[in-house]
Amino acid sequence: MTRVLSELLGTNEPAFYRVLSRLESASGHNSTDIRLSTDIERATKLKLKELGLDPNDTTGAELYAVLQQRVKADDKRLETALQKKFGPEVDLNISISKALQSLPVPKSCFALQATVAKRLLKKQPPKHTMKALSYRSFESMLRREPIAAVFAAAWLLESASWRKDLLDSYKKLKASDFELREIEVLTPHSKHWQDLAVKVVAQKKHNIVGLKEFGAIVLLPLPDNKPPGATLTTLILALHEMNEIRASATFLKLCQVKPDFGKVVQTVVSDEPTLSAELLDEPIPWQIIQRYYARFADRFRADLFEPHVQLEDLSWHSIEKVLSHIEPSLDFWHHTANLGFLDDHQPVSLNIIDVALNYCNQLPYSNRVVQYFRNSLWHELMISYMKHENVEQAMMSNLESQLVEEPAVI
Repeated sequence: MTRVLSELLGTNEPAFYRVLSRLESASGHNSTDIRLSTDIERATKLKLKELGLDPNDTTGAELYAVLQQRVKADDKRLETALQKKFGPEVDLNISISKALQSLPVPKSCFALQATVAKRLLKKQPPKHTMKALSYRSFESMLRREPIAAVFAAAWLLESASWRKDLLDSYKKLKASDFELREIEVLTPHSKHWQDLAVKVVAQKKHNIVGLKEFGAIVLLPLPDNKPPGATLTTLILALHEMNEIRASATFLKLCQVKPDFGKVVQTVVSDEPTLSAELLDEPIPWQIIQRYYARFADRFRADLFEPHVQLEDLSWHSIEKVLSHIEPSLDFWHHTANLGFLDDHQPVSLNIIDVALNYCNQLPYSNRVVQYFRNSLWHELMISYMKHENVEQAMMSNLESQLVEEPAVI
């Protein structure tokens, strides 16, 4: 079973075995990895049966083709549902934005104040962005465009050195530069934004920019000949970004008393925040901590997280369940985030983000993406071990020293 998990995750087996051995030892040798492997195999077979396939006589290529057809049909169903709810004449991105805003999921976040963002941008005006949006002056652009949308365009259009300089300026940020507000979904759609999006979407292969420090998601205009599955892909990637923003905001709130808060912001923006864990001999992603306490609220450590982080901050929504809240016929995807089917020692992902990206980009079977499935499975494996009290205590006692309050530099 260790080999099966290793192949599903695409890990180096000897190193992976060492990590599992440590976790098994700390958990009292409960064979958590075997149970998880068995659960994945059983659940995957059931999903194959739902698709009309024989789990014992199906190749990876056959499953891949069926999943592509499934997501194609689901994209049509979702688009019809959005048109029925918001009107067929409403722009797709606006419909998606309205759908996201109406969802019964937590949306508050700890985000950079607009006045502070403008001050940072004035020190190094994004000239390529101004040109792309046809503004002659920086002030004129800021008066007419949302500051988060300007930052999104700048991240896409400006040089690597410009982006590095901006990240360097984050070092001076303080917790007082941030505020609590709702996650914002922006849908710029002027002619200049459409022209910008044509170039960016063709190059980046997506139309979504998530800005963790702003608590904002920017949906770039889709071209008239939008790629297949654009509705479903845009919506689920936006739902994914909402989880990312919420987790990053919680981490920032937790670290707001640290004297190096600005460096924490840098880490959150440029990479996934992690905390060291001696038990694993490697850093543990903050998202695993977020997801663990979101699922097991009764284990919330008030002594560790409060007063800066409350239980409600540690939320994590299931993209698949939220999706079926918008369109109930899409409930096939429930509990598929961690599912993968091995063929010739390589996985075929049933994670809806992977499936949608494969369809949207018309990727052949040999070039299929599986990274969202692998990331979700790794998180699930860690969460499964953390359910054992000894493992949770070992991880959290090590994390506690990193989360101790320190006086912030004023």
